[in-house]
Amino acid sequence: MKWKRFLFFSSLYKSFRLSSSTTTVTRNQKEVYYSLIITVKSIYSRQISVLRRNLISNLLLFPNCIGVSNLGSSQLHVTIQYHPHFGPHDDLILLELDEKFLPDVMYQRVTLRGQPDEDAVLCTKSKTYSIKFVGTSNSVFLVPPADFSTSHENQQDCDGENYKQKVAASVIKVAPGNMELVEVAPRLDKLKSILSENLYGSDEALAMEDLEFMERSVKKLYKWDDIINKVQASDDELKTGLQALSAVEIDGYWRIVDEEYMDMILRMLLHNSVLNDWSLNALIEEKVVSVLESDGFPCKLAHHCLNVYGSRVEEAMDGGVWRLDARRVCVHFARRILREGKWKLESFMEEWLRRVPEEMQPSFDMLEGEVLTEKLGVETWVHAFSVSSLPSSPTERFSILFKERSKWEWKDLEPYIRDLNVPGLSSEALLMKYTRRSQPSIDAEPVFSAR
Repeated sequence: MKWKRFLFFSSLYKSFRLSSSTTTVTRNQKEVYYSLIITVKSIYSRQISVLRRNLISNLLLFPNCIGVSNLGSSQLHVTIQYHPHFGPHDDLILLELDEKFLPDVMYQRVTLRGQPDEDAVLCTKSKTYSIKFVGTSNSVFLVPPADFSTSHENQQDCDGENYKQKVAASVIKVAPGNMELVEVAPRLDKLKSILSENLYGSDEALAMEDLEFMERSVKKLYKWDDIINKVQASDDELKTGLQALSAVEIDGYWRIVDEEYMDMILRMLLHNSVLNDWSLNALIEEKVVSVLESDGFPCKLAHHCLNVYGSRVEEAMDGGVWRLDARRVCVHFARRILREGKWKLESFMEEWLRRVPEEMQPSFDMLEGEVLTEKLGVETWVHAFSVSSLPSSPTERFSILFKERSKWEWKDLEPYIRDLNVPGLSSEALLMKYTRRSQPSIDAEPVFSAR
């Protein structure tokens, strides 16, 4: 296994200008730098171990062969020489860090993530950063930590100046540049892709005792450690992504529940609410879960149904009280209807009203980012087009949007780009990059087309 070493250094140090015509530089004040030599098993390894932390008092950036540092009241003359192991050392890479990253790096709170065919990213607890190589025109000499104990009192250099100490720094490598971090959006499309390989359905719930079935299923299942190995995103971003997918942890594996099965559980919950005269605004968790279990649904899935379609309004020892969210429930049934294809708007609204619980009043505004309408003659038709099905990459997202429609009004377009997350770019900047804006008249709504 190839080992990679990274020398991390803070970019927020005080810089010094060194003239090419001189071979010495004097500092009036002692500066201390943190040098972290970090070893990882490979650039894709998650295990980062800090081997040693050194306080380095000498500046390791020399454009010439000799440099001078003024350390406190004494002057130190530093001669640059080749280290016995001088060479290219391709496994030694400089990574420039902003000072805010130092605590995370020093206390091993960062990980490198990616597969062998992917560019590695560095993740903190909450953010993801791409790693870019930046070349430099200056010579950067890397001097390993050493004991500068060899000194010569009152020696003179070539200019005849006296120095109290004269030491040699051995250069092990000349670095052509360094890696830098650029914040990027988490790459969560892969999370949905791998979890969709094996949806949790009713057949699996009924086959819990079928060992052969379970062995086949486990091959395509993912635990938390598998996910952080495969998906390039920070822990917090992954948890947010799992929540957005309505994923649930079952027997240690993260699963997306098949939509048909979720529909069965929800309809059974609503049916029992009528039979038992439950208010959808005050569902007692213990009773709901107990009844759903008696109907043949796993306890874990009963709890999951409440989490997906409701919110807890009261904590208690027995789980508390839940309220079903009208929008989530109504959107669920709208999706079920529109799976059959396009509907006339009036017919769709009638069918939608018939399917949702009596306590809920569906409104077309609930379907923002879920459906599109189009005029065909004098009639308005509606069809499914969910933002949740679109890729998170802006380039891919806008490509699909303009295949769906060549021109978009802002009120229709906005729900489909609101969730795009590109660090450093606002929605306005994304529109300027990927669209052309036109406005037939001053009073008209702006229209956006592909750039």
